[in-house]
Amino acid sequence: MTPHLADTPVIETERLTLRAPRMGDYPAWEAFFASDRARFIGGPGETRTAWRGFAHVVGMWALKGCGSFVFTRKRDDTPLGMAGPWVPEDWPEREIGWTVWDADAEGKGYAFEAAAAARDHAFRDLGWSTAVSYITAGNDRSVALAERLGARLDASAEAPGDDSEQVLVYRHPAPEGPQ
Repeated sequence: MTPHLADTPVIETERLTLRAPRMGDYPAWEAFFASDRARFIGGPGETRTAWRGFAHVVGMWALKGCGSFVFTRKRDDTPLGMAGPWVPEDWPEREIGWTVWDADAEGKGYAFEAAAAARDHAFRDLGWSTAVSYITAGNDRSVALAERLGARLDASAEAPGDDSEQVLVYRHPAPEGPQ
């Protein structure tokens, strides 16, 4: 038997499939987390830290009923990154987060497509009325993505963590009309 998150929705966009994380995704996550590409989310890090981070992603689904989707190109199950609702117990607000694991997937609009679908899912299916994205200062690509998604800097919002002065809070626009 292969363990899986049976109740995790699958979302399809024009080019992508967003699905539950699987054990087979771990090598791509581990390689990403060991690289400088992970510097804005606590990396680069060792295998044990990468494993704990990946288990945290899976655990969010099991404990909160939502979490980051792994996104892949349609008809190609190679993981490109993650995007989704993120709700740690000690964070001030619900977040829409994203990471792109594969450097070759940068600049193709995949993160935008995945994050937009994940945000729509949070508003429509989870009933969220607000969401933020916490972005480490200096992560210009994520700032640009948040702004492309319509999010705006909310200087009055509280950021998570001990180093919160280094975290920018981008607030996503509330959905229009009935969800």
